[in-house]
Amino acid sequence: MRASRSPRTAPSTTSDRQHGSRQRALAAQVARIRACRICIETPRTTPLAHEPRPVLRVSTTARIAVCGQAPGTRVHASGKPFSDPSGVRLRSWMGVDEDTFYDVARIAIVPMGFCFPGLDAKGGDRPPRKECALAWHADLFALMPQLELLLLVGSYAQHWHLPERRKDSTSDLVADWRLVSRPGATRTHPRSIAFPLPHPSWRNNAWIRARPWFEADLLPALREEVGKRL
Repeated sequence: MRASRSPRTAPSTTSDRQHGSRQRALAAQVARIRACRICIETPRTTPLAHEPRPVLRVSTTARIAVCGQAPGTRVHASGKPFSDPSGVRLRSWMGVDEDTFYDVARIAIVPMGFCFPGLDAKGGDRPPRKECALAWHADLFALMPQLELLLLVGSYAQHWHLPERRKDSTSDLVADWRLVSRPGATRTHPRSIAFPLPHPSWRNNAWIRARPWFEADLLPALREEVGKRL
């Protein structure tokens, strides 16, 4: 009796090979980012007052990217982005639970500055370090062409992804969200759509109350787009 032969493994398709190559390239890029010390070793700049701890979550399958500003003190300590009350509010805006939000296969999180920038004289967070985005962002986003929806949280992310609107305030951009969210508005992913958002901090409660259309019109549209990609 002839022994049965095991089925052959189907050869990898070109698409599979390309995806595997992109996964390896993205992993290598993330390793370089996690080892980055630009902000404490670059001459002629004010060095970071603490050890760098880059915080980001990326994959080659996520179709949504949350593009924020930089980690705060709590995130710097935990290494987990949006692990604070602002994160609770952001997830509510998106209409997702915590497990979904932290599923890196579905949602990427890419702040403009990967490390906590420190506190200013008034105890507030400093702006993201400029050298961070200059060194890493273009190559990082190029390795994630599958992104379809970008949530631009705060002015630093909005001005980087929407350079032609660099002179506009967050208030103006969020008010113009219908135009901004059309495909082709962002420089990183011309085929994606983007939603400009204020920072989900309690400090923006008065701003939100003064603009009832934000919760009545923008957030339902945002949740619909998020749901399509989950």
